[in-house]
Amino acid sequence: MKASKRTARIAGALFLTAMVTSLVGGVWLESMTAVPDYLSTLSDNQVPVVIGVLLELVNCAAVVGIAAALYPVLKGQSEALAVGYAGIRVVEAVVLSLAAIGPLLLVSLSQAYVMAGTGDASNTQALGTLVMDVRAQIAGLLTPVFFGLGALLLYGSLYQTRLVPRFISIWGLIGVASMLTWNLVNAFGLTLGAAMVFGLPIILNEIFLGIWLIVRGFNAPDTAGATGEVDSSTRLAGLA
Repeated sequence: MKASKRTARIAGALFLTAMVTSLVGGVWLESMTAVPDYLSTLSDNQVPVVIGVLLELVNCAAVVGIAAALYPVLKGQSEALAVGYAGIRVVEAVVLSLAAIGPLLLVSLSQAYVMAGTGDASNTQALGTLVMDVRAQIAGLLTPVFFGLGALLLYGSLYQTRLVPRFISIWGLIGVASMLTWNLVNAFGLTLGAAMVFGLPIILNEIFLGIWLIVRGFNAPDTAGATGEVDSSTRLAGLA
């Protein structure tokens, strides 16, 4: 029981760490790259960019940590499920790491842009645009797909085992569906402000889940069905 409680607290802390570093790191970097002439300013903001990238890399580490912490919990239901969930989250972390490299490349491009001057900077601008586009595609399309697949496995398992109250699992499944809708409409160019509405349910759910696991931990496995079967068998044996 102590091990289960400790595992729940570790997993909860990692859920909160992943969510906070992902949101703060993403907004932090976005604030520096969303300005019209970002290539002329990023070379002077190398330290803030590195901080933002480090936050995103902490998110990557937390994602892998969640998979490791929940592996023995999910393995109790199905080893294939545990391996599948861990594998998907590791791939998600790799994808997130690739997205995090983009801002570091932009710092180097910014230095080249400033040295080139306004007369010979078109190629650097084109490369900067390409880097931003690739990062946007990874963050807006690939990451939600792998995150969504992992979340579907996790919340489906939690719903069946009742290791957390079912309203959390249902909320999570609804949030995943909403986020994948966000992913779809984002692919068709819906503005971020409107699309964020679709991402809010899963953001709030993961924060709530993290707090729940830290404070309450996992419920005991649902053995009501098994107990009923044993009782029935015992009564039949007695009648015989």
